[in-house]
Amino acid sequence: MTAPAPIAAKNLHFDRDEFARRKEAVLGEMAREGLGALLMFRQESMYWLTGYDTFGYVHFQCMVLTDDGRIVLLTRSADRLQAAFTSIVEDVRIWVDREGAQPARDLAEILRGLGLSGKRVGVEYEAYGLTAAKGKALEEALAGLAATADASLLVSRLRAVKSAAEIAHVRRAAALADDALAAAQARAGAGVDEAEILADMHGAILRGGGDDPANEFIIGSGPGALMCRYYSGRRRLDADDLLTLEFAGVYRHYHSALMRTFVIGRVDPRVRAMHEAAREALLATEAALVPGRPLGEAFDAHARTLEAAGFGHARLNACGYSLGTTFAPNWMDWPMLYAGQSYEARPGNVIFAHMILFDAQAGLAMSLARTSLVGERGAEPLSAAGLDLVAL
Repeated sequence: MTAPAPIAAKNLHFDRDEFARRKEAVLGEMAREGLGALLMFRQESMYWLTGYDTFGYVHFQCMVLTDDGRIVLLTRSADRLQAAFTSIVEDVRIWVDREGAQPARDLAEILRGLGLSGKRVGVEYEAYGLTAAKGKALEEALAGLAATADASLLVSRLRAVKSAAEIAHVRRAAALADDALAAAQARAGAGVDEAEILADMHGAILRGGGDDPANEFIIGSGPGALMCRYYSGRRRLDADDLLTLEFAGVYRHYHSALMRTFVIGRVDPRVRAMHEAAREALLATEAALVPGRPLGEAFDAHARTLEAAGFGHARLNACGYSLGTTFAPNWMDWPMLYAGQSYEARPGNVIFAHMILFDAQAGLAMSLARTSLVGERGAEPLSAAGLDLVAL
């Protein structure tokens, strides 16, 4: 049997100069924080820094960046070829699946071999891949070897500002989101199964060269129109109904989200009023996305507008978040839009602003949301879709 040829081709979505600029930015932040190394457990950080693309972070996995620029990936054998195919990482170490395996100790030995004994290392503690149990094992393995510091946001802060190459991917994702919205609008109507709508939306994105989203699309009608989370179980739309959709176009793992509530059949005047308030609040929120101003001001604009319209009781306590390259289980990225958010908007931020009104007592819902790119002067909505009420 002939041995398989080594992987020569690379499935990279950015050029090596882009990755080099990102690494220099991370090294600069590490130097400012006095770190001898950064231990990355967030898949987003690994992908952004090197292109490494996998869902293998559900197991113990760590990418190490030392202050002199070395990158080492510790992962399982299942991801050895994945790393070779999708990333620029050359030093891949494997911990062996077996009863009693202790990959955190394997990581400690790698750090010792990299000369990090006695150094201060940053750890991405805020990571889906680093569960509480794995975090405890990590702390035990590093005890006496290196001092640790919480560096959960070090890469996330850099990722929040997109480069020109990233913005191109975001714009493509936004176009795919518009395709999905058009597909949903074309399919929805009395008697239509929600599953058919979902199938058309996902199909539009995948046929357009997009990816699976980092979390499920939200869809709900009837009582489910007042939900802003996915739940299992589909229904057919009634003759008079509300349909809530929250979804994202996804391209190279970059997300651009939209949210709408469609009215099926008769338009309740209360729903129309909710839509008018949501539209006014969305425009006010986007107008507050100005470079140098804290994102908390955008939330305040949303809250102030909805309360003035009489819908303060129906709004949520957050009205959006950053978007970018994210992996399951969630496409929400840092930072979020809520009261007191001190992060100051910067050109290159991509912000999904969502106006969500759920009146549980009346059983009515209205949502209106889209993604914007913050530029030098303010926010540029990325969707070409209008903000008029959709009545079918």
